Amino acid sequence: MTPQFIAEVSSNHDQDLARSLAFIDAAADIGCSAVKFQLFKLHQLFAPEAIAAHPELLDRVAWELPTDQLSDIKAHCVERGLQFSVTPFYLDAVEELFPFVDFYKIASYELMWDDLLKRCAATKKPIVLSCGMATLEETLRAVNVLRSAGCDDLTLLHCISGYPTPFEQCNLAAIATLRDACKCPVGWSDHSVNADVIVRAVRHWGASMVEFHLDLDGKGAEYASGHCWLPGQIAPVISEVNLEKTQDTKISPADGDGVKVAVAAELHDREWRADPSDGLRPLLHVRKTLAATSNANNG
Repeated sequence: MTPQFIAEVSSNHDQDLARSLAFIDAAADIGCSAVKFQLFKLHQLFAPEAIAAHPELLDRVAWELPTDQLSDIKAHCVERGLQFSVTPFYLDAVEELFPFVDFYKIASYELMWDDLLKRCAATKKPIVLSCGMATLEETLRAVNVLRSAGCDDLTLLHCISGYPTPFEQCNLAAIATLRDACKCPVGWSDHSVNADVIVRAVRHWGASMVEFHLDLDGKGAEYASGHCWLPGQIAPVISEVNLEKTQDTKISPADGDGVKVAVAAELHDREWRADPSDGLRPLLHVRKTLAATSNANNG
């Protein structure tokens, strides 16, 4: 089995079209079949209480992808033979992306936001859903929402929303758990930056897709967080995975127990998922705490 490799540009594009096109070239050159960007507006991503408590979040306005670049990015993907995907983080983004994307990617943080799930499913385009931080029950509920809303081409990505993810917390066995429970293809969204993890995910656990964060030169906005690969690092991993070899049967510390729950590295981020009521981060009860703390400090 040859998995599909997706290069996640995330916010490493620096709003520079030439840099975005260079990401597409790099992804094609190292053997990817798709490239993925993110479309968000800072003030439609975080609740006012979060921004007031953490004004440094405003710096992420510089991470927003200009929508007027979508056509050029799509055209270059076609030229290089790559599929183009984008993660929408606000409802209108689904329609804005529709003319351009080959499939939608829904982030782990938005897994509980039914309005976004339904909006993506209604397009009838393929959907890839990351399941970081989620329990099996939360994942099954999201899958049911998507299918009920018309999605008939769904791939799940087992994911650990820890940046970077510790090797021993990858819980790769959850790939099989999700595949058995949800009856659909399951891949791995990597934040470990560990070649052994990716090879194990594919060769032993049958990951049908591998998404990884890519940076060109170590200068991207997210590179310092430690979860991004450079082209020269990931290229030999893709080549290794695509070689025909027997299944890896040795036990690995990255396997875990297969129970689909949040692991230690992502417990904090669970509280910063998009609230189902309005799609803003963090959850409502956290916002109340942030507002109370802010009021006390100002009082």
